[in-house]
Amino acid sequence: MLTNHFYHEIIRKTIVSFGTLFNNIEVQHKDRSGKTVSVVKVPISYGPQQKFLARVTQGRDYQGDSTVGTTLTLPRMSFEVMGMNYDSTRKVSTMQSFKSVNKNTKKMVKSFMPVPYNINMSLSILAKLNEDAIQILEQILPYFQPAFNLTIDLVDVIGEKRDMPITLEGIQMEDNYEDDFLQRRALVYTLSFVCKTYLFGPINNSSDGLIEKVQADYFTGTENRKTATRQQRYTAVPIAVKDYTQDDAARTNEVIQPNVTSFEVNNATPFSTKTYIQIDDEKMLIRGISGNRITVKRGEFGSDIVAHDINIPINSINAQDDAKVVERVIEFGDDFGFGEQVTDFASDGTIYSESQGRDSDL
Repeated sequence: MLTNHFYHEIIRKTIVSFGTLFNNIEVQHKDRSGKTVSVVKVPISYGPQQKFLARVTQGRDYQGDSTVGTTLTLPRMSFEVMGMNYDSTRKVSTMQSFKSVNKNTKKMVKSFMPVPYNINMSLSILAKLNEDAIQILEQILPYFQPAFNLTIDLVDVIGEKRDMPITLEGIQMEDNYEDDFLQRRALVYTLSFVCKTYLFGPINNSSDGLIEKVQADYFTGTENRKTATRQQRYTAVPIAVKDYTQDDAARTNEVIQPNVTSFEVNNATPFSTKTYIQIDDEKMLIRGISGNRITVKRGEFGSDIVAHDINIPINSINAQDDAKVVERVIEFGDDFGFGEQVTDFASDGTIYSESQGRDSDL
């Protein structure tokens, strides 16, 4: 009914990240002179508070059908999920999407925006002495004012990292000691938190739906579309702004200094004017060709103008490189440009048919 199986482990990552925040808390005990006599690292475990309270009061642990006579040491902490709810205040359009790169396929994919959910967490501090409990509290509370931001890699396959605010909602204190010398005392401080996370749906492995070409027809008049006169078409497609194919079309025949705009190559036949070439990392626009001497405009597409040695490969930035952009095999972060074309029509009486994918005289 819904979709194929997917599992990003977002809820698990949120729970683990929450617990990791509190795994380096210590309690120190000092003598009357102020000298530290013991340092105890406070253990933390996932589980309900009642489970650990029962082990404190009973003084024993259960493993299957056997009873182990071990007493649970205090202080310690536990945390658990108390519930989840949808957060409508962070809602965005369900049709809104963003582009990302699949780390496995190295191709750009379209992903829909995640769904905001709040995960309610509870952190319990169990201690025999109130001094131990407030030591733990003072190592936690200053970081929550009232929120602490934690960055989590929510969807590893597309490298989607987001800041997750963890908000402290309140603190409750409970002392279950009833003046019974046979019962162990357990002070319990319960801290309530809200983790504002996002849940992602399935990530498409295909790039279907990405816009690869824009085409707009201009008509004169405001009459019916079928009778309107088409005058002009504007088309834009992505083009490469660097060489990907390393075609080694020619070689430099001289040293090219940064102030030089005309130089000799060993063979200018593969080149034509108003096209781009790349020497080392610098891109150039060919303005003129005379024999094997080419005249260029330096530092195109924001590249640095630098000196180039003799016998350096000259690579063309051509349709083969443009195809790499369309196929989305460019490296993540690479830039690209747009090739624009304007076509004039002499009232040919046709319009573009979206269903047929061609011009048609409807």
